[in-house]
Amino acid sequence: MNVFGDLLSGFGTVLEPQYLLYAAIGVTLGTFVGVLPGIGPALTIALLLPVTFNLDDPIGTFIMFAGIYYGAMYGGSTTSILLNTPGESASVATAIEGYQMARRGRARAALATAAIGSFVAGTISTLLLTLFARPVAALAVEFRAADYFALALLAMVAVTALVGRSLVRGLISLSLGLFLGLVGLDGLTGQARFSFGTLELLDGIDVVVIIVGLFAIGETLYVASRLRQLPEHVTPLEPARGGFGWLSRQDWARSWRPWLRGTAVGFPFGALPSGGADIPTFLSYTYERHRSKNKAEFGKGAIEGVAGPEAANNAAFSGVLVPLLTLGIPTSATAAVMLAAFQIFNLQPGPQLFDKSPELVWALIASLYVGNVLLLALNLPLIRLWVKVLQIPRPVLYAGILVFATLGVYAASADVNQVLIAYGIGVLGFFMRHYDFPIAPVILGAILGPMMELQFRRTLVLSNGDLSVFVTRPLTAVLLSLVVLAVLVPYLPRIVARLRGRSAASAQRLAFGEDD
Repeated sequence: MNVFGDLLSGFGTVLEPQYLLYAAIGVTLGTFVGVLPGIGPALTIALLLPVTFNLDDPIGTFIMFAGIYYGAMYGGSTTSILLNTPGESASVATAIEGYQMARRGRARAALATAAIGSFVAGTISTLLLTLFARPVAALAVEFRAADYFALALLAMVAVTALVGRSLVRGLISLSLGLFLGLVGLDGLTGQARFSFGTLELLDGIDVVVIIVGLFAIGETLYVASRLRQLPEHVTPLEPARGGFGWLSRQDWARSWRPWLRGTAVGFPFGALPSGGADIPTFLSYTYERHRSKNKAEFGKGAIEGVAGPEAANNAAFSGVLVPLLTLGIPTSATAAVMLAAFQIFNLQPGPQLFDKSPELVWALIASLYVGNVLLLALNLPLIRLWVKVLQIPRPVLYAGILVFATLGVYAASADVNQVLIAYGIGVLGFFMRHYDFPIAPVILGAILGPMMELQFRRTLVLSNGDLSVFVTRPLTAVLLSLVVLAVLVPYLPRIVARLRGRSAASAQRLAFGEDD
């Protein structure tokens, strides 16, 4: 069956009443939780991840997660625009211009261009995912154990080096994730590792506990500790200008090109091992600011500065699904949380997933189209409701999140020790956020670390311990070269500046020598 035939089969599944209900619940829940200040898509999915333990239908679960993600992305733009409080770093670019638009009485236009841009970018990028997913999966069948080891290493190092502000702090976070992922019994020898003689740790630390601890508990403690620094009042919505009253003709004219350009930037960056939406959103914002005919408005509420980054943000998610579904490699914190959801159902994303669970894959892809439509249909009319949600007292809000996270971990494990471990990791996550240590490398290390170790040891077994296999196989050598390049990229500006400084100094000495 061809791609479009598979997609039609996916639509046949998604358009069944129960799966439409899952999609609607996901969009609504995602928007409700995502609209809360300081909460992004990764935290939203992590908070709701324990719910999946009570669901028997993986297709419905992932349809709901797709809706949760899109809803949380939209909710994040709402807080950025109305409260100047981004839920994650990828929403910072939206907050720069969106909040200024709200202060100028143009909150409706900012929210509308964010929502419609998300719809446009999500639809186009999902179409690209539809076209490229199976060919990439077919290519991934040729991967060997050494290639998977190099690819996992590239994903971890690239995210750590290119997304974090400090490479050293990022590598420390990655090392912590690797440590957490290797706790428990060795899968090959059966020896206990890092269990400290504790029986509860012999089975390892469940990735759900790590995710809920770092995101739901750690992030909540961090945001709650900064309540006095957050805006107390929500920027009110201005009255509608008759009829629908969201975007004027001029707003449409200034928005549609940034939507398309943001999509073109977001999707390929999301599909790269560096993953995520941080880089493409700021690239989109910088480009729109550079080429805009209304440069004077930037910093004061330029609509292009909202349209482009929001489109790039949503397009990046569909891009992130390419390596996740075809290679089993998460390239962002949100993708890592979704990989954990796959593991709950004993599913391993990768090239075999398209053959073993085609109904799930194509239903998930089709649900992205449906989720986009539901997001636009439900959330624009309900914007006043989401503004009311923002008025929930902050102490009540964050106490409720902690209670929900606690109940979720206990319901998933029925073990008080797991709750204590989650809170211990949460406190660690709080201090990491306080001292500006990135969280995403911890999650990637915990999830990819065991897989990377398994592929490394499998490669050595197959090669009789010959390490040269990592440089003699062309694909492995290329991937390891990219790992080295990813480590060097953050230092390239300094290297270039030093070289230019030396060149200038040499030219100056030469000039003085000639004058003499």
